[in-house]
Amino acid sequence: MKRISTALLTVGAMVAVDQAIKIGVEQAMDYHERIDLLPFFALFLTHNPGIAFSMLSGWGAGPLIVLSLAVTGFVSWLWVSSPADRIVAHFGFALIIGGAIGNLIDRSLYGYVIDYFLFHTPGWSFAIFNLADAAITVGAGLVILDEVLLWRSTRKAD
Repeated sequence: MKRISTALLTVGAMVAVDQAIKIGVEQAMDYHERIDLLPFFALFLTHNPGIAFSMLSGWGAGPLIVLSLAVTGFVSWLWVSSPADRIVAHFGFALIIGGAIGNLIDRSLYGYVIDYFLFHTPGWSFAIFNLADAAITVGAGLVILDEVLLWRSTRKAD
């Protein structure tokens, strides 16, 4: 029961913080406005009709909503199916699910995802993304880390 409540708290917190930031950025900034926070980091409000790096932007919101629901369902199944002692993976799954739900809310309400983080240098800039995207990426990294740690521990045991 503790595992479920911790995961739901993580998912809920991720969604709440993600949506609060998106609402704040939408209300405080004009579309494509840039606010430099550090020499290499800015807030830049934009809308992404696709997924990461604007891939699949021509698909439209409907198919991407279905895809997001399918991926969220699959990751939820992975989480429920994984052993209780895989704490790092469980936290990763919760971040992935929370991030996916945050972006799914945007896509369902607006037909696009609100993005606002921009890392840049004078001659280069990274894709604009949001907290939900970062949670998905960090979550995936944690799941991979957990798999590597498990693999290493089983190799040492053999």
